Amino acid sequence: QLQLLESGGGLVQAGGSLRLSCAASGRTIAAWAMAWFRQAPGKEREFVAAIDGFSTTTYYVDSVKGRFTISRNNGLNTLHLQMITVNPEDTAVYYCAARPNADATRDLWQYNYWGQGTQVTVSA
Repeated sequence: QLQLLESGGGLVQAGGSLRLSCAASGRTIAAWAMAWFRQAPGKEREFVAAIDGFSTTTYYVDSVKGRFTISRNNGLNTLHLQMITVNPEDTAVYYCAARPNADATRDLWQYNYWGQGTQVTVSA
């Protein structure tokens, strides 16, 4: 059974940077699509970024394009989200997700495994 554990969240000032990590255990994530989603207070969980199982294709929500970068290390069984130039609208709990298919998707219902989330708070 795959387990996902996020880390790296915290409090950061607007314009700053943060790097989120997701450590997978229980099985390899190689060839599985991975993604980051986020959920702000009072809002639905939304797609942030996704990467296919072979790191050949990435997707981003428009609001983070050019600021966030998703990457993975299949050898270390990890997923990352590099965040730069953050703003208060990025404040949310960030979740790592995985699906047993190499094709990445923006649809959260296609992801079978989820972490517990890590809080990111951006102060103005």
